[in-house]
Amino acid sequence: MKIAILGSGLMGAKLGRIWAQCGHDLRFAYSRSQTKLDRLAAETGGRATSVSEAVAGADAILLAVHWSRIEDVLAQAGDMAGQVVLNCCVPLDASNSDLVLGPKTSGAEQLATMRPQARWVATFNTSPSESFAPVFARKGQADPPQLLIYGDDDGAKAVARGLIEDIGFTPVEAGGLRTGRFVEPFAMVTAELAYGQPGGPALTYRFEKLRD
Repeated sequence: MKIAILGSGLMGAKLGRIWAQCGHDLRFAYSRSQTKLDRLAAETGGRATSVSEAVAGADAILLAVHWSRIEDVLAQAGDMAGQVVLNCCVPLDASNSDLVLGPKTSGAEQLATMRPQARWVATFNTSPSESFAPVFARKGQADPPQLLIYGDDDGAKAVARGLIEDIGFTPVEAGGLRTGRFVEPFAMVTAELAYGQPGGPALTYRFEKLRD
């Protein structure tokens, strides 16, 4: 697949490196540092481009920027009509300590309102980026960790499931974009467990339904 990664921080860089190992064609865009984009392109065999060039013809787009940069990056991306957009952004304030949306809406819903012609699906926002490499290294082993996925477009979710499985997670269906009202606060819980508690940040999870 041709994947456009908008944002060169931890999420975009780490997912891009793994997807490249899975054979995907990467386009990196949107960073304060062109050197960083160039380095990611060189490491993955991809390309560093403008945002508009990256999204043109992309089979999937990963939106991985700070919430404060959303309006700017979307302005450069255009309407993304008919394109699958994976959102891993959590709507955080400048200090990354508090959500700026909720409880009656979510970042996922706001993005769909801002670009209604795009095919939005939210995922990768409930497990820290430090978990991706060890999960990929264990790919194929029994009882893989899970990752929540939610959105209103079944076809977009099918694309996202494949990319989630490429990393080594099992996707867990969590409903429509409205679920973001509950998932985004849950993402704050996983961040506290990963970064605020002992044991290191490579946090994963599994949900189990107990049966009699």
